[in-house]
Amino acid sequence: MGFVVVLLTARAGAYDLLADPLGWVLVLVGLRALPPGVEHQPALRALALAALVVSVLTWVPAVLDRVDDDSLRWAASLPQLGFVALLAHALMTAAGATGDRRSARWWSGVRTLVLVVAVLPVLVLGGHVSALRDLTGALTVIAPVVVIALLFAHGSRPWALDPDRQAAPAS
Repeated sequence: MGFVVVLLTARAGAYDLLADPLGWVLVLVGLRALPPGVEHQPALRALALAALVVSVLTWVPAVLDRVDDDSLRWAASLPQLGFVALLAHALMTAAGATGDRRSARWWSGVRTLVLVVAVLPVLVLGGHVSALRDLTGALTVIAPVVVIALLFAHGSRPWALDPDRQAAPAS
Protein backbone atom coordinates (compact mmCIF):
# COMPACT_ATOMS: atom_id res chain seq x y z
CA MET A 1 0.00 0.00 0.00
CA GLY A 2 2.95 2.31 0.50
CA PHE A 3 3.56 2.51 -3.24
CA VAL A 4 -0.10 3.33 -3.80
CA VAL A 5 0.22 6.28 -1.40
CA VAL A 6 3.42 7.41 -3.14
CA LEU A 7 1.85 7.12 -6.61
CA LEU A 8 -1.46 8.87 -5.91
CA THR A 9 -1.92 12.55 -5.22
CA ALA A 10 -4.75 14.28 -3.36
CA ARG A 11 -4.03 18.01 -3.38
CA ALA A 12 -5.28 20.43 -0.76
CA GLY A 13 -3.69 23.71 -1.72
CA ALA A 14 0.06 23.16 -2.01
CA TYR A 15 -0.01 19.96 0.02
CA ASP A 16 -0.52 16.36 -1.00
CA LEU A 17 -2.85 14.76 1.55
CA LEU A 18 -1.53 11.35 0.46
CA ALA A 19 1.91 12.36 1.62
CA ASP A 20 4.78 10.44 0.05
CA PRO A 21 6.58 10.26 3.42
CA LEU A 22 3.63 8.25 4.76
CA GLY A 23 3.91 5.95 1.75
CA TRP A 24 7.61 5.38 2.36
CA VAL A 25 6.96 4.61 6.04
CA LEU A 26 4.46 1.99 4.87
CA VAL A 27 7.04 0.62 2.41
CA LEU A 28 9.59 0.32 5.24
CA VAL A 29 7.03 -1.51 7.37
CA GLY A 30 6.17 -3.75 4.42
CA LEU A 31 9.81 -4.73 3.96
CA ARG A 32 9.61 -6.51 7.30
CA ALA A 33 7.24 -9.05 5.71
CA LEU A 34 9.89 -10.26 3.27
CA PRO A 35 11.36 -13.68 4.02
CA PRO A 36 14.84 -13.61 5.56
CA GLY A 37 16.29 -15.25 2.43
CA VAL A 38 15.36 -12.38 0.10
CA GLU A 39 18.59 -10.74 -1.01
CA HIS A 40 19.71 -7.16 -0.42
CA GLN A 41 17.39 -6.38 2.49
CA PRO A 42 19.81 -3.96 4.19
CA ALA A 43 20.29 -2.09 0.90
CA LEU A 44 16.52 -2.08 0.32
CA ARG A 45 15.96 -0.55 3.76
CA ALA A 46 18.68 2.05 3.13
CA LEU A 47 17.23 3.04 -0.25
CA ALA A 48 13.68 3.20 1.16
CA LEU A 49 14.98 5.37 4.00
CA ALA A 50 16.75 7.64 1.48
CA ALA A 51 13.51 7.89 -0.52
CA LEU A 52 11.67 8.72 2.71
CA VAL A 53 14.14 11.52 3.52
CA VAL A 54 13.86 12.96 0.01
CA SER A 55 10.07 12.77 0.18
CA VAL A 56 10.05 14.66 3.49
CA LEU A 57 12.32 17.36 2.08
CA THR A 58 10.23 17.76 -1.05
CA TRP A 59 6.75 17.47 0.46
CA VAL A 60 6.62 20.59 2.60
CA PRO A 61 5.54 22.92 1.02
CA ALA A 62 5.59 20.96 -2.23
CA VAL A 63 9.17 22.01 -2.99
CA LEU A 64 9.45 20.11 -6.25
CA ASP A 65 6.37 21.90 -7.61
CA ARG A 66 8.27 25.15 -7.21
CA VAL A 67 11.48 23.86 -8.73
CA ASP A 68 11.55 24.71 -12.42
CA ASP A 69 14.30 22.26 -13.24
CA ASP A 70 13.53 18.80 -14.58
CA SER A 71 17.07 17.67 -13.78
CA LEU A 72 16.54 18.31 -10.07
CA ARG A 73 13.21 16.51 -10.15
CA TRP A 74 14.90 13.54 -11.82
CA ALA A 75 17.73 13.56 -9.26
CA ALA A 76 15.17 13.56 -6.43
CA SER A 77 13.55 10.45 -7.93
CA LEU A 78 16.76 8.39 -7.97
CA PRO A 79 16.45 6.86 -4.46
CA GLN A 80 12.92 5.74 -5.31
CA LEU A 81 13.97 4.33 -8.68
CA GLY A 82 16.98 2.62 -7.10
CA PHE A 83 14.77 1.04 -4.46
CA VAL A 84 12.24 -0.25 -6.98
CA ALA A 85 14.96 -1.63 -9.28
CA LEU A 86 16.67 -3.43 -6.39
CA LEU A 87 13.34 -4.72 -5.03
CA ALA A 88 12.48 -6.06 -8.48
CA HIS A 89 15.89 -7.76 -8.66
CA ALA A 90 15.49 -9.28 -5.19
CA LEU A 91 11.98 -10.55 -5.94
CA MET A 92 13.11 -11.88 -9.32
CA THR A 93 15.87 -13.83 -7.60
CA ALA A 94 13.54 -15.10 -4.85
CA ALA A 95 10.92 -16.23 -7.36
CA GLY A 96 13.52 -17.90 -9.56
CA ALA A 97 15.06 -19.74 -6.62
CA THR A 98 11.72 -21.42 -5.91
CA GLY A 99 11.08 -22.30 -9.54
CA ASP A 100 8.45 -19.63 -10.16
CA ARG A 101 9.92 -18.71 -13.53
CA ARG A 102 6.90 -16.73 -14.71
CA SER A 103 7.05 -14.39 -11.72
CA ALA A 104 10.82 -14.15 -12.06
CA ARG A 105 10.41 -13.04 -15.69
CA TRP A 106 7.86 -10.39 -14.67
CA TRP A 107 10.21 -8.99 -12.02
CA SER A 108 13.12 -9.12 -14.47
CA GLY A 109 11.05 -7.04 -16.88
CA VAL A 110 10.16 -4.58 -14.13
CA ARG A 111 13.81 -4.24 -13.16
CA THR A 112 14.70 -3.45 -16.78
CA LEU A 113 11.77 -1.04 -17.13
CA VAL A 114 12.74 0.88 -13.99
CA LEU A 115 16.38 1.11 -15.08
CA VAL A 116 15.23 2.47 -18.45
CA VAL A 117 13.02 5.01 -16.64
CA ALA A 118 16.06 6.04 -14.58
CA VAL A 119 18.34 6.45 -17.62
CA LEU A 120 16.01 8.01 -20.21
CA PRO A 121 15.98 11.44 -18.51
CA VAL A 122 19.76 11.58 -18.93
CA LEU A 123 19.26 11.31 -22.70
CA VAL A 124 16.27 13.67 -22.79
CA LEU A 125 17.57 16.33 -20.41
CA GLY A 126 21.34 16.03 -20.72
CA GLY A 127 21.60 14.76 -24.28
CA HIS A 128 18.73 16.92 -25.57
CA VAL A 129 17.14 13.92 -27.30
CA SER A 130 13.67 15.43 -27.26
CA ALA A 131 12.28 12.61 -29.43
CA LEU A 132 12.36 10.41 -26.29
CA ARG A 133 10.44 12.87 -24.09
CA ASP A 134 6.99 11.33 -24.68
CA LEU A 135 8.32 7.78 -24.25
CA THR A 136 10.00 8.82 -20.99
CA GLY A 137 6.77 10.34 -19.69
CA ALA A 138 4.73 7.28 -20.62
CA LEU A 139 7.16 4.81 -19.05
CA THR A 140 7.36 6.95 -15.91
CA VAL A 141 3.60 6.49 -15.49
CA ILE A 142 3.48 2.83 -16.55
CA ALA A 143 6.33 1.56 -14.35
CA PRO A 144 4.82 2.27 -10.91
CA VAL A 145 1.43 0.91 -11.99
CA VAL A 146 3.05 -2.37 -13.08
CA VAL A 147 5.05 -2.54 -9.83
CA ILE A 148 1.94 -2.03 -7.70
CA ALA A 149 -0.03 -4.61 -9.69
CA LEU A 150 2.76 -7.18 -9.31
CA LEU A 151 3.19 -6.47 -5.61
CA PHE A 152 -0.51 -7.19 -5.07
CA ALA A 153 -0.44 -10.21 -7.38
CA HIS A 154 2.68 -11.77 -5.86
CA GLY A 155 2.44 -10.53 -2.28
CA SER A 156 1.11 -13.81 -0.93
CA ARG A 157 3.51 -16.09 -2.79
CA PRO A 158 5.69 -18.21 -0.47
CA TRP A 159 8.90 -16.68 -1.83
CA ALA A 160 7.61 -13.14 -1.10
CA LEU A 161 6.24 -13.50 2.42
CA ASP A 162 8.02 -14.38 5.64
CA PRO A 163 6.40 -17.61 6.93
CA ASP A 164 6.65 -16.27 10.50
CA ARG A 165 4.44 -13.31 9.50
CA GLN A 166 1.81 -15.27 7.59
CA ALA A 167 -1.60 -15.40 9.20
CA ALA A 168 -2.68 -18.70 10.68
CA PRO A 169 -5.32 -20.45 8.58
CA ALA A 170 -8.89 -20.00 9.76
CA SER A 171 -10.58 -23.09 11.22
